[in-house]
Amino acid sequence: MSGIGTAKQWLGAITRISGLIARPVHEAQGESGVVIQPYRGYGSRFEVFLIGRVFRQSRPPSETRRDNLLADLRDIGRRIARRAVPNAGGTARFYGTEEPFTTDKDGYFRVHLSPPLPPPLDRLWHTMDLALEQPQVVQAQAQIFIPPASCRYVVISDIDDTIMYTGVANRLRMLWRLFVEDAQSRVAFPGAGALYRALHAGISGHQQNPMLYVSRAPWGIYEVLEEFFDLHGIPIGPILFLREWGVSWKSPLPRKAEDHKRELIHNMLALYSELPFVLIGDSGQHDPEIYRQIVDEHPGRVLAVYIRNVSRDRKRIKEIEDLAKVVAGAGSSLVLAADSMAMAEHAVSLGLVAPTTLSAVRNEKAAAADTARPPVTYGIQRATPAATADAVSQGDLQHLVETGSEAVPPSVIVEPKTRQPFNEP
Repeated sequence: MSGIGTAKQWLGAITRISGLIARPVHEAQGESGVVIQPYRGYGSRFEVFLIGRVFRQSRPPSETRRDNLLADLRDIGRRIARRAVPNAGGTARFYGTEEPFTTDKDGYFRVHLSPPLPPPLDRLWHTMDLALEQPQVVQAQAQIFIPPASCRYVVISDIDDTIMYTGVANRLRMLWRLFVEDAQSRVAFPGAGALYRALHAGISGHQQNPMLYVSRAPWGIYEVLEEFFDLHGIPIGPILFLREWGVSWKSPLPRKAEDHKRELIHNMLALYSELPFVLIGDSGQHDPEIYRQIVDEHPGRVLAVYIRNVSRDRKRIKEIEDLAKVVAGAGSSLVLAADSMAMAEHAVSLGLVAPTTLSAVRNEKAAAADTARPPVTYGIQRATPAATADAVSQGDLQHLVETGSEAVPPSVIVEPKTRQPFNEP
């Protein structure tokens, strides 16, 4: 990577790394000894899900912490000394029901329960009480998101190279941004915050549609992403990671990832069985493949698929084509775009968000000093879903993608002309 190599840059990197790793775990509940760290959960009025972790953490020093490298190194030592607590047992309580839980070998626990008393409708976030009984007694509280009756669809979005730049298509750049840069340094795609706020609000402005975020990153950067979302005004929601990387001094490489993402989305489709979905991802890795399977296995459930074009690898075009054929054949819409405005324009045309979204995205891009030339938007639209899918098979999508430059790739919308706008009931 250019620009990363001088002594000054590496000294700055070391300082940032120490500050990032030493950052306190804000949601870890317990001052010393055994600690519970619950992550935000989600659910419906009939069943809820939660993931959390139990670990041992040494007692913090009694003196006031100073913001310097020595203090950071001391806290890093506390983090390194932290140990997962496997086979810890406890109980989760939520609106009249309780469920026992036990941690796995990495200290993680999962709660899935069905409350006999429906949660009240006057709030979005609800409290779940957690009581660890062994190896020692620890009390904690977790927050569970339950969408209101006003919501009209569910948004499932990837994070890496979809909302923020991480360079998934470039492994070295991804690792640098993932582990070195802090929340302030992680750059959001211009206009992404405004687009996501509009999707959360819906066309009426008060739908409060569920926003569920998935990532292949480790749980260890949870607080950094929370801070990043807050900095950029991205609607809060459960942030769901798919694995514990299992990195340690003895095993410095992440464990192989299993395909949990597709299973996770299947579970959400079942949980919110009465709602349609919007899927947002990127072209850099496996989102097109996963989303193709989701659309194929759940026809009629996906309103639109938005893919941020971050890869210049022509091999990825084949996966985009396969996704586009399935989406078009299902009568839905696919938008392949490197620019948030193209996604916003389509969401407005489909009736997912209010027309004011366009000015909000435009203003956010201007505030971010985004001077990139707007991409050309092409459409592949035929009379029927089958004809639209056939046009993709004949190479129309590949031809349009290759007409743009690497600096300004075009946006392509694939949908049948018979596609009907989404109307709020």
